[in-house]
Amino acid sequence: MPAWVTPDSLTACGMAGAMAVFAGYWASQADASWLWLSILGYVVQWFGDSMDGSLARYRAIERPQYGYFIDHSCDGIATILILAGIGLSPFVRLDVALFALAGYLLLSIHAYLSARVSGEFKLSYLAAGPTELRLLLIGLTLAMLRLGSAPGAFGAISGFDLLVGAVGSILVLLFMIQTFVTARRLASLGE
Repeated sequence: MPAWVTPDSLTACGMAGAMAVFAGYWASQADASWLWLSILGYVVQWFGDSMDGSLARYRAIERPQYGYFIDHSCDGIATILILAGIGLSPFVRLDVALFALAGYLLLSIHAYLSARVSGEFKLSYLAAGPTELRLLLIGLTLAMLRLGSAPGAFGAISGFDLLVGAVGSILVLLFMIQTFVTARRLASLGE
């Protein structure tokens, strides 16, 4: 990478990508072709989010505490932008998108707490991590482009609502299971 590309500029690139995702979903109220901006935003967000820490390590300019704090703070904001955008689109109800956001944030809280109490930081669940989640969201967005926002067979609930709601339910369930498992392990250790 050129010298002018810094870890902080890659973090900013990732955040710009998240804003593009939000803008594309929000603008899809006027025209579904704006969803292409969301897809581009996912790619930009993935690139910036994935490369900032790698570049810092490669250049031996890591700042572990700063990097951890900024990276996960930006992840939280990016997740809010993405799911709020999905909920403001004509494809998924806002309450359903916010439920999925709550599930994601609960699982994030679990990951941060586990890192603190057991030194174990886990980003992947059910053999899926951040990259697989982005691919799922890109696939969802492509389906929105292909299928449109017509109501489904469930009246006011669309198939997209069911999918996003199911993912949110899985995230909440994973949080509950992981919390129980971690609590039992800590209790058995007397900690």
